[in-house]
Amino acid sequence: MLGILARTMAKDLWHKVKPCGHLVRPVAPTQLPGRYLSHQEGLPNLPVPPLQQTCERYLAALEPIVNEKELSHTKELLAEFQGSGGVGERLQKGLERRAHKTQNWLSDWWLTTAYLDYRMPVVIHSSPGVVLPRMEFSDRQGQMRFAAKLIAGILDFKTMIDNETLPVEYLGGKPLCMNQYYQVLSSCRIPGLKRDTVVNYSRSSRPPTHITVVHNFQFFVLDVYNSDGTPLTVDQLYIQLEKIWNSSLQNNKEPVGILTSNHRNTWGKAYSSLIRDKTNKKSVQSIQTSIFTVCLDAAMPRVSEELYRSRAAVQMLHGGGSRWNSGNRWFDKTLQFIVGEDGSCGVIYEHAPAEGPPIVSLIDHVVEYTKKSEIVRTPMVPLPMPRKLRFNITPEIKKDIDDAKQNMNIMVHDLDVKVIVFSHFGKNVPKAHKMSPDAFIQMGLQLAYYRMYLQCCSTYESASLRMFRLGRTDTIRSCSVDSANFVKAMDDPAKPNVEKVILLEKAVKAHRAYTDMAIRGQAIDRHLLGLKLQAIEDLTSLPEIFMDTSYAVANHYNLSTSQVPAQTDCVMCFGPVVPDGYGVCYNPMAEHINFAVSAFNSCDKTNAARMAQGLESALLDMRSLLESTPKAKL
Repeated sequence: MLGILARTMAKDLWHKVKPCGHLVRPVAPTQLPGRYLSHQEGLPNLPVPPLQQTCERYLAALEPIVNEKELSHTKELLAEFQGSGGVGERLQKGLERRAHKTQNWLSDWWLTTAYLDYRMPVVIHSSPGVVLPRMEFSDRQGQMRFAAKLIAGILDFKTMIDNETLPVEYLGGKPLCMNQYYQVLSSCRIPGLKRDTVVNYSRSSRPPTHITVVHNFQFFVLDVYNSDGTPLTVDQLYIQLEKIWNSSLQNNKEPVGILTSNHRNTWGKAYSSLIRDKTNKKSVQSIQTSIFTVCLDAAMPRVSEELYRSRAAVQMLHGGGSRWNSGNRWFDKTLQFIVGEDGSCGVIYEHAPAEGPPIVSLIDHVVEYTKKSEIVRTPMVPLPMPRKLRFNITPEIKKDIDDAKQNMNIMVHDLDVKVIVFSHFGKNVPKAHKMSPDAFIQMGLQLAYYRMYLQCCSTYESASLRMFRLGRTDTIRSCSVDSANFVKAMDDPAKPNVEKVILLEKAVKAHRAYTDMAIRGQAIDRHLLGLKLQAIEDLTSLPEIFMDTSYAVANHYNLSTSQVPAQTDCVMCFGPVVPDGYGVCYNPMAEHINFAVSAFNSCDKTNAARMAQGLESALLDMRSLLESTPKAKL
């Protein structure tokens, strides 16, 4: 469940250094060795919040989502837990010692707990997808040309990472940790029988100079640098992609890549079997060590313009099933860029190494790069044929592939995704009313959920901890006492509009205050997780607060949400984190908002389209409330 809970943070709290349009510009024209490390060493360490503060804030977070009896029981457990000389005090001291000895007391634990120990398939359950604006091409030449530009754009961004000239990002005037930018290229997740690993090859003695390209389920190694170290030009890349396309016309190959979509233990076992063969092992290593993967997809099934974005979203998340493009992936690869023959384009990324901001920053840069006009023509120097990766398919591996196809198709049929462009307003309306756009949207989500189910639910929104060295995320708990007061009053005819507006403003301010608290390392969720993991590490019995019903309710996120702001008019999407929940991602633009809502068809209580419609109505009603209530009365 934790595997998908590391999300990106609120737009209005995330400052990106981006002069000149969406293109990121290097801070120097040449290499700056050691710049990255010196920056990292100047960042503060993640604090351990005070125990009593976390216990008090935990109770406040529980109030709108558990009943009085459960809350009363939890109060008793917490009083005992945080008492003088109690188990909480001992665990707190253990955490403080850990914080003193490490660069970040949480980061290794979080990587392991949230990702590497997580055994559900990375597809849908962990890896987010990004839907880019639809491209105009509708044939393979257009597909190859765009893919060539895209590759060139990524390599342009990579140069800044290699040269350590990437601009540092700031938040409220404070520099942010840039580590995640150095983890997303040349990295891959490796399956294990009980726990996975993530390997980054960019710092090896011979960093990779190739990418992998997959078309018709067949993988190719494409060297993207000339012998003198310069990257291939767009023209050169186009020629190489044409060679790959022509070499993979016959679609009669087993989709080995679909194995990566399986349950992690199942894939770990199949992986051991697959790499027993030397040819297979070499081919797999070529994929794992590549800088990134480009998936040249077949056209999606045709749908109406209205349904296109929703169809594109599932295409990025899972490829549409074994009959379509799900075998045209290596889901363990950190970065996969998808270019469909019909103009559908996007990204899917394996979540373990990074959150959204580095991915979105890279996407913004690459999309802008692809718009550049090509003036320089390339001398036609003969280039070697891209190397096709061979796989020897034994009957055992064939069975594993067939099982993976079947499992993938079940997952595909179970996932319901609805993407909407909310065109009525964007960040402009909340800002006009002096409200945080993110907090305003989150209150819209709370209202939509309450209207559907007549109850409040545990809600997850991620906050970035990148103010601290190696910081990942903590949780913004969007459901609060103040949000509950607002949603209950909103449709109550007995409540005057003036009171409703006051409650909305209070809820928005409370959300903003929680966000500020979270990004400064003072939220409750990672601290509670740390105390729990410290107890496990100390081999003591698990404190009762972690076996309490309230703790289970608090961590059952019926709404798993994320604001992923981009300058590109795109939207990120991901699956729900609980069987009866929703995954909601949004990109607020100036005058519209892109939403992706997901739910599971196997749950008869959830419905992605209904939630999307409910969210749209909630936001419009909130605007109407604000605009129809004269300021003089407030």
